[in-house]
Parts: sequence; C-alpha cells; structure tokens
Amino acid sequence: MGVVQICKGEYFWLEPKNAFDNFQEPNIGLIALAFLQGSFAYGGWNFLNYVTEELVDPYKNLPRAIFISIPLVTFVYVFANVAYVTAMSPQELLASNAVAVTFGEKLLGVMAWIMPISVALSTFGGVNGSLFTSSRLFFAGAREGHLPSVLAMIHVKRCTPIPALLFTCVSTLLMLVTSDIYTLINYVGFINYLFYGVTIAGQIVLRWKKPDIPRPIKINLLFPIIYLLFWAFLLVFSLWSEPVVCGTGLAIMLTGVPVYFLGVYWQHKPKCFNNFIMLLTLVSQKMCVVVYPDVGGSSGTEVINEDTEQQWQPIASKNKD
Repeated sequence: MGVVQICKGEYFWLEPKNAFDNFQEPNIGLIALAFLQGSFAYGGWNFLNYVTEELVDPYKNLPRAIFISIPLVTFVYVFANVAYVTAMSPQELLASNAVAVTFGEKLLGVMAWIMPISVALSTFGGVNGSLFTSSRLFFAGAREGHLPSVLAMIHVKRCTPIPALLFTCVSTLLMLVTSDIYTLINYVGFINYLFYGVTIAGQIVLRWKKPDIPRPIKINLLFPIIYLLFWAFLLVFSLWSEPVVCGTGLAIMLTGVPVYFLGVYWQHKPKCFNNFIMLLTLVSQKMCVVVYPDVGGSSGTEVINEDTEQQWQPIASKNKD
C-alpha cells in the first residue's frame, strides 16, 4: 500500500523539506528517549542468546540468525514506517494508539480488519518468543543456585521448564499493574540497556584480562566500543529526560539485591526455613509433574553449580524412592 501511495504521488511527508521540518522544539533528552522506545522493537536479537544450549550448532547458527534477522527486521520496519507517512502526518501518527490499524482504516476500506488481525498475530508471535526465551533465564539462574531450585525442574515428558514459565507469568502479571504501555517500555528498555551495557563492558574487560581463553564467536572490539558510547548517550539522556520513570525502573532492578542476600549470600539458614523450601519444592514438583534434569546428561546440564547439585541430591533420592 505504501508503494501504491507513492506511485499516486502521496509522498508529501517524505520530501526532505517536510520530513526534516521540526513541528516541536528539539530536545536531546526526548531524542534519547525516542531511541530507547524505538529500540524495543529491535530487541529480539538478544533473546536467542538465552537458548544457545538448545540450538543445533550454536557457534554457526547463532551469528547466522542474528546477521539475517536484524537487517530483515530493520528493512521491514523502515519501509512500514515509510508506508505510514504516505497516509498520515506526523501529528496523526503521534495521536494514534495503533498506527497500523489507523493506516488500514485510511487505505483498506472494508478490508481494514486485516490490520488488527495482523497486529494480534504479530503480538502473539512476540509473546511466544519472549516466553520461550525469558523462562530460560530463571531456569539457568536456578541451575546456578541464584534462584530457588524448583525453577530448574523440567516436565517429565515434554522437558519444558514449567515452574520457570509459571514464574515468568507471575512476573508479567505484576508488571501489568500499570496500563501505560509507554511507561512499561521505558521501564523494560532502561533496565535492558543497562544490562546490555554492563555485559558488553564485561566482554571488553575479559578480552583485555583473559585474551587467551577459547572464543568460538569473536568480533572486532571496535563494535562493542561504539555500542558502549551509544549506550552511555542513551541511558544518561533518558535518565535526564524521564528521571522518575527511569529511576523507578532502576528501583525495580535493585529489588533483586535483598533477594540475593536472603536467598544466595545467607548460607546458614534455619532448619525450619530449609524444610519449608523443600516442602514447597516437592508440592510444586507433584503439581507440575516435573523433575530435575539428569545432572550427568549431555543436554548441557553438566555445568550445574556444585552447591546447587548438592541441594538437589536429597530431593532426587526421595524421588527415586
């Protein structure tokens, strides 16, 4: 439809004199916030890293998937936005709660229903991918002893981490306390980019301190350095533009600190506490029909933290009995 519009001469807002005309006062903080919100749409590249142990030949397929998907998604999104501005002005884009639906109503007539259905399918696909990958974070964290070991259980037949999926569901419901989607995007975007930056900074530090460790996937250091510069601009000016929203996101992240000290750092817990956790684990195991994965198997679980493995042994032996 965008190509048809351009061929019909409907490209007023694509002409340089109109496309770069400021209809509101430029603000570097708002520009950074716009990048933060816009980058949310491109965040899928990171999710595949969560399931590398479930990929076939990840050293080859992981970079290949990222190299193919990012240019493809960028191409689709850029040209979708080009299509939007052939039918709507920037003011109409800002005023619309669902740009694709408004676009369909303007151009598709009686077939406008195609757009909301397409948006719903796209949303379903995004949620499906997010659930599949995000639950593996809790699964891996529990396997390393950073979260309750119940989250490291998998279904006896389907081998899916059901407790981790349910925990993801509860966490998601808590986020829905606010109905403002832009606030949620700012929360998630700010926290995500904070961790992205720390992770990439860690990559540079490891390259400097441990240059000889095996690196099956290796890139030039110029790319993480450029990313860190952009990352600093994004976070500093986003925090300056929306200090309350970004500060709230930071506070949400810091709630993990007391949980870490109570659950991981505090080693000598009372016996009643340990018994309660064991009882909760057994009840959850029976309700979800889940067991701990084979520690000695070939699925990648052989890297389980030794302390976590010791915690599993009493429960595993009870299951066998």
